[in-house]
This record gives sequence, C-alpha cells and structure tokens, in this order.
Amino acid sequence: MVTDHRKLPRRRGEELNAAIYRATLDELTESGYAGLTMERVAERAKASKASLYRRWPTRIELVTEAVRNTLPTVESVPDTGTLRGDLIAALSLAAHALSGPAGEALRGLLGEALSSGSPVSAMRRTSQGMGRKIMEEIVRRAVERGEIEPDAATPRRLDAGHALLRHHFLFNGTPIPDELVVQIVDEVLVPLLTRG
Repeated sequence: MVTDHRKLPRRRGEELNAAIYRATLDELTESGYAGLTMERVAERAKASKASLYRRWPTRIELVTEAVRNTLPTVESVPDTGTLRGDLIAALSLAAHALSGPAGEALRGLLGEALSSGSPVSAMRRTSQGMGRKIMEEIVRRAVERGEIEPDAATPRRLDAGHALLRHHFLFNGTPIPDELVVQIVDEVLVPLLTRG
C-alpha cells in the first residue's frame, strides 16, 4: 500500500531536501540514471512531485545537486602531513565516489548530454569546482611545508589527477583500483608539482 505523503507530518527546508537527496541516490543505485524519474524520487522521498519541480525543474538539476552533496569536500580530505599522502587521500575519496551513485549519475548525465545536446553546465560547475578546490588546498599545505613552489599549481596540473580518474572510470568502469590512484600520484602528480 502506498502512503499518501499529504497525510504525513510536513517537512520543509533542509529536512525535505535531505529526504529527496537520499531518495535520488537510492534510485540511482537501484534503477540507474536511465530509470530514474522525478515521480519515483518523489514517491520514495514521500514528497510531492510539485515540491521536486519547484526546487529542480529538470532531472539533470536534481541529480547534479543530490550527487554534489555526496562528493568529497575540501574539509573531508585529511591532512596527512605530506604532499603524496594528501594526493592519495584526495584521489581515493574521488575514486570511492565514482564507484557509487555519483559515478552512475556522471555516466547518465554525460550520456544524456551527448545524445541530446542538452546543456550540462550545472554538472560541469559542480564537478570541476570542488576537485580544483581540493587540489588547491593540498597544494597550499605543501607550499607551507616547503615541499613545492607556489608557481607549481597551474590549472592543468591541478586538474590532471581527477581527469585521469574520470578517464579510467569512463573507459574501464569501477571499481577504480587503489594501485591506479597510487600510480597517478607517483607517476604524474608528484612529478608535475615538484619539478622546477
């Protein structure tokens, strides 16, 4: 029997958003991006479709926002005390995220964008922005410790690790092996950031 959400206690703001994000991630895990519908998310979250559409007019916006809330943040990357340790920690968190609903969303969003030409600017802002901020924090720490020079942090160098992870994910799938994370750090990132 389906519960009528209108008879449940009314949720608002962050409480309602959290329920909708959880429902979206559960739907991604269970049905994949192709099978995710606003109706099923609303039903799972015990919310009205209108409350979803008011906040997120499209499926792309809903999925992007729900996934953004699961991605690693600057604060979630531990300070290991070394550039190499921080890089491994950051890329391991990103690899783990790609192995879950975030990866399923990325695959679906890219597929939708490529097949329909639909704009994915929200996804682009979300994915590039946080990865870059995490790398900037790692580099800031390394500069303070004297491990690297401040001018080592060019945009391409900051993007290289996450770009290699996404490339592997898109062409090889998941799980992303721990050895690959270490290879990206040791063979690409540390040499890029420490060379004179």
